[in-house]
Amino acid sequence: MSLAELETQLCPVFLAALAGDAAAYRLFLDTISLRLRGYLRQMLARAGRSEPSEAEDVLQETLLALHLSRHTYDPASPVTAWAHAIARYKLVDHLRRSGRHAANLPIDEEAFQLAAPDSAAPDARLDLERAMQALPDRTRALIDRVKLQGTSVAEAANAAGMTETAAKVAIHRGLQAMAKFLSKRGTGPA
Repeated sequence: MSLAELETQLCPVFLAALAGDAAAYRLFLDTISLRLRGYLRQMLARAGRSEPSEAEDVLQETLLALHLSRHTYDPASPVTAWAHAIARYKLVDHLRRSGRHAANLPIDEEAFQLAAPDSAAPDARLDLERAMQALPDRTRALIDRVKLQGTSVAEAANAAGMTETAAKVAIHRGLQAMAKFLSKRGTGPA
């Protein structure tokens, strides 16, 4: 599938997801994961790394970043370019943390366009679900209500029987715990 075809397919799906359609959001994550996984594997191989688990780690960080920054998406821009830019930033961050540099990574979308979807790797959505399951029930419920269902923090806090400030802190800590869980995935038992 060409990048133009992917964009034509994903843009309306992502817009529906932003409007609250959970099935569309799952479809978007599943579809973009295939393309991003191929891109990340290709770029890591170019940087001298070819371990599939390393690409999966960066993919999980990317998916979490896509989720947390979905409100920044401009509908006038291609959703694939937006997702690719976030993936590239996460890849550069990963390379810096591991003591490597990203000077030889292309800035344009050429590599993303050429990256073949990689369907052999585990489903990224399952990893996000595992990260959610690692959270305490109350925190998981708050994140589900606010970040996935789109309710306000005040409504979620009221449903959980806590103050709005306490709910914000719990959500923030829960998201940090998820990011930590996803970044450690592949380096030890999950």
